[in-house]
Amino acid sequence: MAPKFDVYAHVTDTIIAEIEAGTPPWRKPWTGSASDIAMPTRHNGEEYRGINILMLWVMAAKNSYVSSRWMTYKQAQELGGQVLKGQTSSTVVKYGTFTRENDLGVEEELPYARAYRVFNADQIEGLPEDYYIRPEAPRDLGTAKDPELEAFFSRTGAEILISDDPRAYYSPAKDHIHMPPVATFHDAAGYYGTMAHEVVHWTGSEKRLERIKKFANREAYAFEELVAEIGACFLGAQIGVAPEFGQSAAYVEGWLTALKEDKRAIFVRRLRRRKLPTLFCMQQVKARRWQHDP
Repeated sequence: MAPKFDVYAHVTDTIIAEIEAGTPPWRKPWTGSASDIAMPTRHNGEEYRGINILMLWVMAAKNSYVSSRWMTYKQAQELGGQVLKGQTSSTVVKYGTFTRENDLGVEEELPYARAYRVFNADQIEGLPEDYYIRPEAPRDLGTAKDPELEAFFSRTGAEILISDDPRAYYSPAKDHIHMPPVATFHDAAGYYGTMAHEVVHWTGSEKRLERIKKFANREAYAFEELVAEIGACFLGAQIGVAPEFGQSAAYVEGWLTALKEDKRAIFVRRLRRRKLPTLFCMQQVKARRWQHDP
């Protein structure tokens, strides 16, 4: 009898392999060979969330897919398309929670994850033309502040202080972000990419997602840096800014240790009173969309 497919192990092992190969999937958050940043989307244009973004970035990079659209075999047929002969599908995860009564007769909410298979639009012929369009490239921000990005980060609610101090950081004790002046960066894209990283740290405050507390060891701190780096990529893909990287070998070692010790670490984290399906939660940021609400 074939062993049961372990979706948690499959996803985590895929990401571990990419990190060990020196190609973390979030460090190339775009499709194909160009520098376009794109969030993977379903057949109907709805964006994927959480771990599925990483998994589809992995497959797009490996296969040089240009389209950001993904769909099941059946969905492709319903759109008038046909998967090309010999094409291999990619794994995505449907995750959520269900309620079950425990041994004490108390109902508890438990997470679940189920795998299903999708194809990129580049693997399918006969789809409507707009499924094959390359995503827009990141904007050239020059070296000055960008009013739209300034407004976006202001709407997050984070307190962002700017001074001549050359460090960029989030202070959990004071609950604020510090940034050097934009003029000290090589370009404004680097400034906003760094700010995105620090804003992800800001979401982890005990006042928000309760991710950041006293770090017990180097591995715990490194894992928070992993959250911030991936989260900054997610955010950068939303607002059209290429993220900034620069993590040390010690951080990478910490990422690998955390992922190898717990195959579900990248999926589940207890936040406040409930479990969320992915620890890369950006509710506090994404609740205030990049576009202004009408």
